[in-house]
Amino acid sequence: MYERILVPTDGAPGTERAIEEALDLAELSEGTVHALYVVDTRDYSTLPESKWLALKSEFEERGETVVGEVADRAEARAVPVETAVERGLPHEAILQYADERDADVVVMGTHARTGLNRFLIGSVTEKIIRSAERPVLVVRLED
Repeated sequence: MYERILVPTDGAPGTERAIEEALDLAELSEGTVHALYVVDTRDYSTLPESKWLALKSEFEERGETVVGEVADRAEARAVPVETAVERGLPHEAILQYADERDADVVVMGTHARTGLNRFLIGSVTEKIIRSAERPVLVVRLED
């Protein structure tokens, strides 16, 4: 049923529930979890290249740590796992990764913001829901 389960994560404590859902789903379906961290490049596009290169490696190291933690949790539960750190606009990179790996489902968290906060902050999850050509399991995150 779900052989390839994509769980994008930014390492925030609130994403724990989405990671647990992805691992539970993988256990039930004997699938593989794909843990993905995206280095968001849009906020740094105006920096000089020398500063961006220094920050880029720091962000990529953070990403490796984050997906490594997911991998540790998956391995402790005997769930096969693959990890990746990509760069770009988060929603675009997630959709591209899902397409390239032919993910069966994307498991993501949401803070369920409403009103002005939703408008101003935007939501990677919402963009994925609107654009994905595959199922998206949305998990409400803790506040």
